[in-house]
Amino acid sequence: MPVRLLPDFLINQIAAGEVVERPASVVKELVENALDAGADQIMVDVADGGRTMISVIDNGSGMSRDDLSCAVQRHATSKLPDDDLLNINFMGFRGEALPSIASVSDMTIDTRNSTDINGWQLNATTGDIRPSDWEIGTRIRVLNLFARTPARLKFLRTDRAEMMSVLDVVRRLAMARPDVGFVLNNKWRFPRDQDLRDRIVAVMGDDVAGRMIAVDAHSTTTAGLELHGFISEPTLRRASSVDQYLFVNGRPVRDKVLVGALRAAYMDVMHAREFPLCALYLTVPPRSVDVNVSPAKTEVHFLEPSHIRSFIIKTLRSALSKTMNVAPSIDVAHHTPMEFARAGAQKINFGLPQSNMRVCEPKTMAEFSEMNEIFSASAVAPAMTPASAPVATPDGVVPNMPLGRAIGQIGNKYILAASGDNLVVVDQHAAHERITYERLRRHAIKSQPLLTPIVVHMRDTDVAAIMTIADEMRVSGLHIDAFGDDAIAIFEKPADWDLNWANLFHDIADEVRANGHSCQLDEKLHLKLANYACHHSVRAGQRLDMQSCDALLREIERTERGAQCNHGRPVYKFIPITDMDAWFERV
Repeated sequence: MPVRLLPDFLINQIAAGEVVERPASVVKELVENALDAGADQIMVDVADGGRTMISVIDNGSGMSRDDLSCAVQRHATSKLPDDDLLNINFMGFRGEALPSIASVSDMTIDTRNSTDINGWQLNATTGDIRPSDWEIGTRIRVLNLFARTPARLKFLRTDRAEMMSVLDVVRRLAMARPDVGFVLNNKWRFPRDQDLRDRIVAVMGDDVAGRMIAVDAHSTTTAGLELHGFISEPTLRRASSVDQYLFVNGRPVRDKVLVGALRAAYMDVMHAREFPLCALYLTVPPRSVDVNVSPAKTEVHFLEPSHIRSFIIKTLRSALSKTMNVAPSIDVAHHTPMEFARAGAQKINFGLPQSNMRVCEPKTMAEFSEMNEIFSASAVAPAMTPASAPVATPDGVVPNMPLGRAIGQIGNKYILAASGDNLVVVDQHAAHERITYERLRRHAIKSQPLLTPIVVHMRDTDVAAIMTIADEMRVSGLHIDAFGDDAIAIFEKPADWDLNWANLFHDIADEVRANGHSCQLDEKLHLKLANYACHHSVRAGQRLDMQSCDALLREIERTERGAQCNHGRPVYKFIPITDMDAWFERV
């Protein structure tokens, strides 16, 4: 068969296969067009999961008659005024959405701009345009989706499942633009000009209220590179990534660089099989990111992905460390250690077996040896000495002690402390584990030069991929270089690391080719340090004297990310006196 040009209707249907996968794809394209038109109120209605009807109404700028007739032609757009694909400032730009949707449905458009006396209606099937009494803005109705391609109908899921996909699209676009009001089927409502915190609660659920950490950073090396938004506390997590909302220049994306950076930032505060929540907005210069990767426009390519990744990880870790340390606003202890010990003996050990609850007896510092050995054995700072112990002010307040003074130990597992009007319960193992881990993370990476380099034979493509991140590997104590075209030579490695280097490098190469970076070394380092910290920290069931407990409290207050152990478990909990009043019906 000779080479021939395909007819327009077939070209549109082929394009529709890439752009219009399901009803949610139609909603996405139409709502993005509404946002590009400057709308601040968008109403979406769907019937039968979008199978029979989709309607999107906006109060944007609308179109003239001439623009309306051109809008349904292939690759017709008003969003590239200078024909520059490297400087895109709109959600859409390809000019494929409307003709693709029209080719697989019955579509009508009602629109009017501010300069026309009346509106216009276009029947996309026939191409007829007639006057309309429509107000300023646009309404697009899509009926009988895939009616002209019945084979596509077989691949649609149930109406309920398709409706959930539509809802997910609307939620992501609502998160992208909290200044815009959205209504879906007159049921799901997101008010206009909503505060971002309120929009996050409306989208993610009430359980996130007050548990999101603000992020706001500007790059000092790259002009125009910014990151803002919110991330969840490590104790707030999901079993999937459904509540991870990532945006690049206002565009919702599912990008491997961003996802990888988010994972790396939470690596030592959350279990690998759990996912943090986030609404993160990355702003980059338009010319440093390519959004023309796929017709769905959900993928992007960064000009400097490693720089973007490093910037995000640094920013998120900084936000996590600041928030996960004890907040300075928490009331501090107002009594001396002796007063706390007496109060514990009189009030806390009330009706409990002595085997489960013990009031710490004050001891002299000369007797304080057990904890000294524990701290020194695990490279943790030694316990407080009399010279370093905090001194109370004349009013009895001890500064810089948010966790208060230790007053007892429960079950040889938990330290009980009093801080102002709060009772504090501290998991002694989790606390010491975090202290040990952070110390090791800062000081324990030592490179061991090898008398004979370890040579790992690989494909030339794998060697090339690994060498792109050779400098990053040095941070983890691994010094490598290419050994010809088909091998990697290891000249220095972290001490005591005896790994299957061939498997590790193959995994790293695969990850680099797929994502542009690799988390393999970071994860192995984290696992090694976490295991060491776990096995060389104070155990649950270990009896501690009061000075040891106080030393542990002071150290965790100074430790970065001290509110969680390196497995993501909480280190301490505050019990306000108001809760205790409720227990005893004093409210």
